[in-house]
Amino acid sequence: MSNQLLGDVKVEERVSTVTSQGSDPAFFSCWDMHSYYGESYIVQGINFDIREGEVVALLGRNGAGKTSTLRSIARVDSPQVTHGEIWLDHKPLHNMAAHDAAQNGVALVPEDRRIIQGLTVEENLQLAQIAPPIGWSLERIYEHFPRLAERRSQMGTTLSGGEQQMLAVARALARDIKLLLLDEPYEGLAPVIVKEIANIVDSIKKQGITTIIVEQNAVAALRLADRALILDMGNIVFDGTAQEVLDNEELRHEYLAI
Repeated sequence: MSNQLLGDVKVEERVSTVTSQGSDPAFFSCWDMHSYYGESYIVQGINFDIREGEVVALLGRNGAGKTSTLRSIARVDSPQVTHGEIWLDHKPLHNMAAHDAAQNGVALVPEDRRIIQGLTVEENLQLAQIAPPIGWSLERIYEHFPRLAERRSQMGTTLSGGEQQMLAVARALARDIKLLLLDEPYEGLAPVIVKEIANIVDSIKKQGITTIIVEQNAVAALRLADRALILDMGNIVFDGTAQEVLDNEELRHEYLAI
């Protein structure tokens, strides 16, 4: 769908247009998903497909439902998904617990990173690996994250913010993942570190890993992404290429305040 605002399009029409973007079959599908925090209706029946290896920027103002969407996909305890289907590589995630979704290839890197206290960088990575390791080996991780190789014996919680973000992403890659969910990877980082993290995410993209990135720094996310989804009040209002959003000043101003 090229530069199309979804607005009040009926669900049936929206699903049809989202799935007609190319000849490749969808690797990930989210169908009519509704999520709540308590009685607050956060995600209001969204639909979208992602092809394997695609990087999608999920954008919107604060409170639009971006993080809730990621957490719903990862099947964490909150928000509660009350309706809809979530499929990854022909397997249904919508009836799975969080640990089952993780075992089936979903990796969420949360905004707070959740580095495990009392463990070194290498121990954080080893804990994420399954025996025998079927994700990225430590050697491969250190090749892509040389800063972590230098600090492999340092306690993870004593790293700088940017280094902790690197460790959180590397820890996700240490498992056999199919879908990487990045929640605000640039949050609180200096511009020079943002550029370094962006280079790492771009390197991951070149590995063909299917990725959804939520980021308030919309321009940085769009420069990495193939496609963009814009959420507004729990609904997808735009589904198109990342370049279309970068080129559309009116769209950016209305939904992203940039």
